[in-house]
Amino acid sequence: MKPFVSLVGRGAVLRIDNVDTDQIIAAEDCKRLAKSGFADALFARWRAKPDFFLNRPEYAKASILIAGENFGTGSSREHAAWALRDWGFRAVFASSFGDIFRRNALKNGLLAIQLDGALLEWLRRLVEDNPELNISVLLKEKTIAVAGESIPFTVDDRARWLLLNGYDEIEVTLTKAAQIELYERAREEWLPTHLPSRPEPSNVVRVRP
Repeated sequence: MKPFVSLVGRGAVLRIDNVDTDQIIAAEDCKRLAKSGFADALFARWRAKPDFFLNRPEYAKASILIAGENFGTGSSREHAAWALRDWGFRAVFASSFGDIFRRNALKNGLLAIQLDGALLEWLRRLVEDNPELNISVLLKEKTIAVAGESIPFTVDDRARWLLLNGYDEIEVTLTKAAQIELYERAREEWLPTHLPSRPEPSNVVRVRP
């Protein structure tokens, strides 16, 4: 996963509250077997409307989604975070999030930042008045820099560490590969173990009973 240290980008304003994961990506688009390639499914039903915010040319290069209240509520599908990420968003601002969505976002390289409602509205208006305005998100410092202001935010310490290093849970395990190997070598041989499957020789013929 690509490390997230800082982000300088434009914002896109979504003025809809209580956006659930089914609205972010419909269930029928969650049948794909990959963990990427979901950009076309993001808000697909809403994007059919010409005036939907993602269809506006001023938001074409946005990498920060400025949403509203209770964003990402509903089912636990990770695909919602994947679709936002694949579209090009690296961060989402909202006044509140669905708990599972926030965890999924942080584990998949998408920084979910909860902001006070009045502050979020100020940002919304700022971007609507100037869509080309750059917003800086500094994860190490846990601040947002915009229009001469520095706005602090909070983020789970472990999630922050994962994002800064570009780790997912599997990659964290792989950083301990040397220790795991030493442990396995020191284990008693009679203890249960899991060995990789071995391909059968090509000349083996199985006879059905």
